Amino acid sequence: MSGAVRTEPLRGKPPLLMPGGPYSVVVLLQGYAEPEGAHGAVHADGSVTLVLPRDWALGSSRRERLSGCDQAKTALEEAARGPIVVDTGGPWAREALLGALAGQGVAPGDVTLVVGTHGHSDHIGNLGLFPGAALLVSHDFCLPGGRYLPHELNEERPLRLGPGLEVWATPGHGGQRDVSLVVAGTSLGTVIVAGDVFERSGDEDSWQALSEDPVAQERSRKRVLSLADVVVPGHGAPFSVAREVS
Repeated sequence: MSGAVRTEPLRGKPPLLMPGGPYSVVVLLQGYAEPEGAHGAVHADGSVTLVLPRDWALGSSRRERLSGCDQAKTALEEAARGPIVVDTGGPWAREALLGALAGQGVAPGDVTLVVGTHGHSDHIGNLGLFPGAALLVSHDFCLPGGRYLPHELNEERPLRLGPGLEVWATPGHGGQRDVSLVVAGTSLGTVIVAGDVFERSGDEDSWQALSEDPVAQERSRKRVLSLADVVVPGHGAPFSVAREVS
């Protein structure tokens, strides 16, 4: 692909619903990062996103048991049959997260998979709300109770969770192990929940200063923009992507 890419924040405040089949995306909490004071302090929290399988939304509230799974591929596909939370915000956002989930008819015990895009406290600070869920935090995948399973995720090999649902390796911001969740087939097209691969729309002048590996992150950013119709960034409003092919 060649040509310019334009981004524009989506209008509306959370919860922001992007319905689809087989998965819908709901941005529960919008991340932010605001300078505070004169000494470089920043007041921040990460975005929190819910992915709902269509079958679950139609009333299939039975949670699948994961304990018998021996392979990551099978366990991930099993876990993706129920509600998926992507990033959990910081622990200071606990009550806001619980309220946002309840607003969608989801209790913490309903959640079957939590994806943490990277290991910073403003993105995985509420993992303790989901002891019954499988966890994919960066590249570490474990079942409830702490049973870790190996997998082969890398930049050339995504993890497939279901039809149109994948985890990509998108290194850069937090080092080599950051991930993003790709959800195809929503009403707005393909949505990529990208963590801090993007801080926000229009962050071109600032993301490098926060990156542990700017070269890898630039590669991840280009990859995301080549496919996404909507990006959910770590610290701003979801934004649409328009590609001008030349």
